[in-house]
Amino acid sequence: MSVIKVMSENLANKIAAGEVVEKCASVVKELVENSIDAKAKNIKINLLKGGLSEITVIDDGLGMDESDATLAFQRHATSKIYKDDDLFFIDTLGFRGEALPSIASVSEVVLETCQKDVGTLIHIKGGILVEKSASSARTGTRITITNLFFNTPARLKYLKSEQTELANTVSFIEKLSLAKPNISFTLTNNGSTVVKTSGSGNLLKTIHEIYGLQVSSKMLEIKALNDDFEIKGFVCKPEILKSNRNHLITFINGRVVKNGDVNRAINDAYYTYKPEGKFPIVVINIETDPTLVDVNIHPTKQDVKLSKIDSLYNLIYETIKTRLYESLLIPDAIPKKEVESIKDSFVQIEDEKTMEVKQTTFDFGEEDKEEVVKNEEFKSLVLYPVGLCHGTYIVCENDEGIYLLDQHAAQERVNYENYLENLKNEKVNITNMLIPITIEFSQSEYIIFKNNSDKFSEMGFEWVEFGINTISVKAHPTWLRTGYEEESIRKIIDLIINLHGEFDVIKFRENVAITLACKMAIKANEHISMMEIEGLLKNLVKCDNPYNCPHGRPTIIKFSIYDLEKMFKRAMS
Repeated sequence: MSVIKVMSENLANKIAAGEVVEKCASVVKELVENSIDAKAKNIKINLLKGGLSEITVIDDGLGMDESDATLAFQRHATSKIYKDDDLFFIDTLGFRGEALPSIASVSEVVLETCQKDVGTLIHIKGGILVEKSASSARTGTRITITNLFFNTPARLKYLKSEQTELANTVSFIEKLSLAKPNISFTLTNNGSTVVKTSGSGNLLKTIHEIYGLQVSSKMLEIKALNDDFEIKGFVCKPEILKSNRNHLITFINGRVVKNGDVNRAINDAYYTYKPEGKFPIVVINIETDPTLVDVNIHPTKQDVKLSKIDSLYNLIYETIKTRLYESLLIPDAIPKKEVESIKDSFVQIEDEKTMEVKQTTFDFGEEDKEEVVKNEEFKSLVLYPVGLCHGTYIVCENDEGIYLLDQHAAQERVNYENYLENLKNEKVNITNMLIPITIEFSQSEYIIFKNNSDKFSEMGFEWVEFGINTISVKAHPTWLRTGYEEESIRKIIDLIINLHGEFDVIKFRENVAITLACKMAIKANEHISMMEIEGLLKNLVKCDNPYNCPHGRPTIIKFSIYDLEKMFKRAMS
């Protein structure tokens, strides 16, 4: 007796639904992507109880005739691909022909669609056709899903609460709105509008509609291309960061995708511009030849594989890093609204008395002219140091306002760039130690160190084996801070031991520079003299990036005269 049998169409659809339909957001995704493929310009998604009770998607797309409307619910029926070669040139969001039959097999579906003034209604419950009839001749398609997973209780119990299901759907629609700024999206829940975009085609305007003014006013436009890829979009200034990666929004040829290598390129570009564990808001569309993208590796089509990923990584990394560097400015302590013009709203204060303060002055435009300084705003500052608050914040002033500098962050930046420059030099000056430093390892640590000891030697350290699992360091590069030699050496060795994966010399140097810069910087609550303040300011202005420490924290913030006048009610907007 034969054991193997061909499963029924309805059973196959239910199995496919387990992959395609994980939650309410999965249903919305498939239906809305069909609307986009149908050339819709206005798409409305109406939910009841976050989609748990009902999901309705209404569009003004091309619609379907009676034959196509019926055929659309058969498994692998699609208008997107017809032959094997089409898989290499996919330019639509859907193409598998699995979504509609899978959804229909585990829910109740009512489809109303129209093409050429002829309307069709299809009613399916649990994969079984209940009704097919004529309907009103409304442009586009309306599809309503109810009783999701009514016939698969095992799946039904895994649906989350209304708020969780709604949050998942909102997150997807927000991303899709950014991917398709030329389409107007409206998402409602229980009759209340949750997301609404204009479909203006302006990506920055769409970002504003999704995130609001505080974020949109801090976005930086990027554009770049190479032989294989073109990238366009917006990245946020380092002052706007999130605690998760959900806002690293990337599209490939207009498709919302997830790709670890792309996210790594973005995150690496923000290295030293943000703290560890914080992530930027980024909206980037990547245009490329469809043959370089494999979207057929997962039923959701969001996980993709890319050819020539190194080329794309470098393009994204260099473009974002350069854009961030070009945009560096001293942040205002009190952020201004985009629509506010300080010059227009500034109120002159009558009977103002000019106070003369005798302090050491710093003309950053005149000092050390032979130094190449790239930061126009910072080097043009004339600051008058006033003192130190709480042993942590240096207070300066000039005609534009008051400036506060974090002495630890500022010293960290100076140290970091000094260490990094020395680590890049091929010629290393070393100094012998009067008393060699002995370092003992565990067996596993010693094996790792020996395997990577060439990195240690190339930096300028001379050492010999000194017994079991022990080395003796006899000389070190001259750039190590005096008095902190042993601590610095141990920190560097720890970094070598903790190397993971493929060795990246640039990343390794940056890690060494960051680690040493932090440990050797002036600490908070450590009082320094006015002479030390002057020296720190002079060194900070010479930095390539004087605006933030290598962990991404600001070194300096500004209270403008206008800010002060407003806080003390001496100026009214």
